[in-house]
Amino acid sequence: MGKTFQQLEWGRIIGGTCLIVAPLSVNEQTIREGAKLDIAVRNVRDKTELLPGINITNYEMIRRFIGAKPESIVLDESSILKSIDGKTKKLLIEDFTDIPYRLCCTATPCPNDIAEIANHSAFLGIMPRHEMLASFFVHDEDGWRLRGHAHKAFYRWLASWAMALKSPSDLGYDGSLFTLPALTIKDITVGTSWRKNGELFPGKLRGITDRIKVRRASIEDRVKVAADIAIAAPGQVIVWCGLNPEADAMAAAISGAVNLQGSDSNEAKIAIIRGFLSGSIRVLVTKPKIAGFGMNFQNASTMIFMGLNDSWESYYQCIRRSWRFGQRSEVTAYVVVTDHENEIVENVRRKEKEANRMTNQIISAAREYEMEELGKIRVGEVMGTDRFAGDNWRIEQGDCVDVMRTLEDDSIDLSVFSPPFLALYTYSATERDIGNCRTDDEFFGHFRFVIDELLRVTKPGRNVAVHVAQVPTTLVNNGVIGIKEYRGRVVNEFVERGFIYHGEVVIDKDPQAQAIRTHSKALLFVQLRKDASWLRPALADYIVVFRKPGENAIPIHPDLTNNEWIEWARPIWYGISESDTLNRADARSEEDDRHVCPLQLGTIERVVRLWSNPGETVLSPFAGIGSEGYVSVILGRKFVGIELKPLYAKVASRNLECAQKKCISQKGLFE
Repeated sequence: MGKTFQQLEWGRIIGGTCLIVAPLSVNEQTIREGAKLDIAVRNVRDKTELLPGINITNYEMIRRFIGAKPESIVLDESSILKSIDGKTKKLLIEDFTDIPYRLCCTATPCPNDIAEIANHSAFLGIMPRHEMLASFFVHDEDGWRLRGHAHKAFYRWLASWAMALKSPSDLGYDGSLFTLPALTIKDITVGTSWRKNGELFPGKLRGITDRIKVRRASIEDRVKVAADIAIAAPGQVIVWCGLNPEADAMAAAISGAVNLQGSDSNEAKIAIIRGFLSGSIRVLVTKPKIAGFGMNFQNASTMIFMGLNDSWESYYQCIRRSWRFGQRSEVTAYVVVTDHENEIVENVRRKEKEANRMTNQIISAAREYEMEELGKIRVGEVMGTDRFAGDNWRIEQGDCVDVMRTLEDDSIDLSVFSPPFLALYTYSATERDIGNCRTDDEFFGHFRFVIDELLRVTKPGRNVAVHVAQVPTTLVNNGVIGIKEYRGRVVNEFVERGFIYHGEVVIDKDPQAQAIRTHSKALLFVQLRKDASWLRPALADYIVVFRKPGENAIPIHPDLTNNEWIEWARPIWYGISESDTLNRADARSEEDDRHVCPLQLGTIERVVRLWSNPGETVLSPFAGIGSEGYVSVILGRKFVGIELKPLYAKVASRNLECAQKKCISQKGLFE
């Protein structure tokens, strides 16, 4: 789509000195494209050769330009950022990001590749990798994946700094001249006699070792099939190989074929590419990493893959060398693999579907984002409001601060709740979810509005019981493995907003259950033998209690025996089962990445019985699936619950209806 034209014009308009960094094989091509626009492009080898205007070098020489101060820099074929060696990538991100104008261009993006997106974001100064992962991704046994509730936010963020388009029609322009000719992919399976030890039939390949073994053992069989195709094909042909013996055998089997190798000198490589472009070479044999990036090979309409690896990007890059704008013939790609390698082909095709889906989502998000910038629409997750009510209870679905502002002053006898811990896009995608904050300071900045409303609606002398836990830190998100002091920050915030810190209780936890759930190295038996310096006790839960200043007008008379009080007055509450919760399955949606973790009913029972009388009103501003309300109603209290997420609010209303119908005694229930 004229990517090279666009980056040349971009550099010309900015003015001053522009440095384009490209793969070696692309330099000559860019110089030729510049001549079409009457823009002189100089091939430079170090920073002393830089002059005002457009300069081009290759990635292998970028180290020689450290300290150069051009006005602008272009990374051409920037998808290569994730393929180049770590030192070059680190150098680009650390030593060239102070250049005022930076542009990354690629005609073959791999938009489902996290590394590629992260590297572009870091180079352009948008967001470092660890922050991007912490914001939008979650790590599980399958690796990093996009959080369920983060899809829209992620694509909108991506569209705010990246433009993806397949045709001018994606931006509302005429795309009729940008319709590519047909592309036909033909899979050809070659039977081989090679078998893994002990196996009679073609089996699954395990790792790179098996893949290389079968490719080496089947070269002769595949070359015979592929050479026949190349010889019979009309026009020019590109043969993509993965191994040197494959390339040597193919070049020997086809009269006039030329093998472009990595060991060739730069001059020899340029001469071979020129010969292929001019038509004097009919069949070009090479590897994806040598000529698979950036080249315009519209002169060839037939290509042959001598097998595939698991890289969809490598495969797609090669396809796009010929199947690109300017191609006038239908393109045919033959994929020649053994009967052992069909699973590799299937894996590549699966990745292709994922990449197409993500590209389409980026394009859609870009349109939406542009309209928002123009003030035409307001983009964001919109949560409606709803209300569910029964005898002595109600659930308000909406923003807790908005709903609490409708409650009367000094109207709540007790509040008990578990606030959403700092965790982006865990519960919902809405901006009103206070968990959707990037930093602790931002989170507590929002939480203060909740604390202020709690202080206003709570009766003087009455209590607010907050369930909290310390928050583990991770190397990826926080740069260190440790624990974040969340409990202490909650205490400080409540005290600063006017509450009295009344006390706290630790809730005992099973370390083995926590180790199984969290996979924390600090709790594993293997760490006990490996290096105990990493071991730490399991993380406990806390109930932190705050009292509103003033005299309590109505004394609380708990239905507790002296022995029960002795047990409950301990600084640690034992005997609370971690599985003693409401059923959370109904509140699980496809977008959720974390299981709903309702507060244990036994914990809520102790709080409600200790600090409220029957008939009084209990509030939970983060009601979730209604655990606090369930216990409160059964214990003869009134309940007001607020929940932002519609699904949770509906499940909470059903749980409270169930509690309302229970005609059993308090003692019978909790026994």
